[in-house]
Amino acid sequence: MSEGVNLGRRRFLGAATGVTTAVGVAFVAVPFLASWKPSARAQALGAPVAVDISKLDEGALLRVEWRGRPVWVLKRSPETVERLATADGLLRDPESSEAQQPPYATNRHRSIKPEVLVVIGSCTHLGCAPAPRFDVGAADLGGAEWPGGFFCACHGSKFDLAGRVWRGVPAPLNLVVPPHKYVDDSTILVGVDMGAA
Repeated sequence: MSEGVNLGRRRFLGAATGVTTAVGVAFVAVPFLASWKPSARAQALGAPVAVDISKLDEGALLRVEWRGRPVWVLKRSPETVERLATADGLLRDPESSEAQQPPYATNRHRSIKPEVLVVIGSCTHLGCAPAPRFDVGAADLGGAEWPGGFFCACHGSKFDLAGRVWRGVPAPLNLVVPPHKYVDDSTILVGVDMGAA
């Protein structure tokens, strides 16, 4: 009975079945593996953001978005930078010793360059957006003690112009400093650490 079997034909059918199976697996596997790759929109949301500060005047606040979060870039005057030391007694973490910023921003002014602050504009209590209140001595924010800063109207948290949180307010931590670096004197790249290549 096996005498009439054509071995060549059997081998051909076996090989054809194997090739067809391999092609079918490839047609299924390629789209499946491609679905693991983040979409262009997702990649763009996580991508670093270049911020041009060349036209940013002293006292001006620039708002950008990085990873769906508001990032504030504030150009501080030399007087404002000097005034940062006067509020130390009112602050919860005046030396920024808690790790909410990259090592290069662990200082009184919480920045790479003292005159430029880069922080995420979300209150560390419940994520509300604090309002800029740069008016020194505002009566509703502590009078003569208020050195200027940010006020979160949601629950009354206050931050100075370095994003450091006041004592006795609901926010437990300073505003977060995102990773960033200077590409040149007028461009900051938010989302890339200063030590990154």
